Amino acid sequence: MTSVLEIKNLHVEIDGKEILKGVDLTLKQGEIHAVMGPNGTGKSTLAQAIMGHPRYEVTQGEILLDGEDVLEMEVDERAQAGLFLGMQYPSEITGVTTSDFLRSAINSHREEGDEINLMQFIKKLDKNMEHLEIDQDMATRYLNEGFSGGEKKRNEILQLMMLEPKFGILDEIDSGLDIDALAVVSKGINKLRGEKFGSLIITHYQRLLNYIEPDFVHVMMRGKIVKSGGKELSERLETEGYDWIKEELGIDDVTVESDVK
Repeated sequence: MTSVLEIKNLHVEIDGKEILKGVDLTLKQGEIHAVMGPNGTGKSTLAQAIMGHPRYEVTQGEILLDGEDVLEMEVDERAQAGLFLGMQYPSEITGVTTSDFLRSAINSHREEGDEINLMQFIKKLDKNMEHLEIDQDMATRYLNEGFSGGEKKRNEILQLMMLEPKFGILDEIDSGLDIDALAVVSKGINKLRGEKFGSLIITHYQRLLNYIEPDFVHVMMRGKIVKSGGKELSERLETEGYDWIKEELGIDDVTVESDVK
């Protein structure tokens, strides 16, 4: 059965200030959705609210995964249900190697007695690291500690490939990447693409969508999705910016309070 992530009339506050003001979005497995928009319009807030960041208070609306109320789940329960957040600024964790973290994460999604055995894990890890052109020594380094920006982003995609969630929410995964690193990261996302994987990709730039062709493109302004279309929408945004949308909507200031990182 195809899984569905539904966001209905979502309103979100941070420290008492409303950021999202009624977001509606339906994402199915097999689909790639891109969310674009100027800085400070609520894009990262949407990603963090889906995964349950404690500073983000949902004041109205629903998030449903296959009809189940995501808002009633703890963060780890959301992950176990099939949601994954690729963060813009991944945390460093001293004392936990990348390989130990990944194996523990995989096993946390499995029933007791069905843990991945060591040889299966190593084979899968080696294959995915090779696909992402990651040095093998990264597996024995502490998670993200001393990693460059590009290494951290590749490591986020490595986690995505190892965990194989139903939905990957990727928050500006292209931020700070040069063209070569962008191509590699995109290759990892495209490898997962298929009927068992859906993704919500938050980005400022059309260049990422040259590598990962979206099925749908959405524009956020003032805490709402104000326009949706196909890849041609992102291409027009690349050449013309957002002024034409603001003119259509008759607005000047498109921003809301800045997202918390």
